[in-house]
Amino acid sequence: QVQLVESGGGLVWPGGSLRLSCAASRSISSVYVMGWYRQAPGKQRELVAVITSGGRTNVADSVKGRFTISRDNAKTAVYLQMNSLKPEDTAVYYCKLATVLDYWGQGTQVTVSS
Repeated sequence: QVQLVESGGGLVWPGGSLRLSCAASRSISSVYVMGWYRQAPGKQRELVAVITSGGRTNVADSVKGRFTISRDNAKTAVYLQMNSLKPEDTAVYYCKLATVLDYWGQGTQVTVSS
């Protein structure tokens, strides 16, 4: 079993920045995909950005140029640097680790508001 520990959410003004972190409770030695999804009130959960253990990324068009995903394979951790945040980025952000099984974090709230 793997637990994902997320941190870094919060309240920020439009145009501000936040950095989300997610670390697995144990190292994963196999190939994996790890990243972030988000769910706003009344909407479906959507992909934000994911990265493979080999470094390939998939980033949603809505955040390209503003969000950057990175990883630390040694720690099986993933980070999401979010810049130029907009009110429409407000959501609960969930970390996901996909290996043989899928694991989800508990979610961290990101609120962009003045």
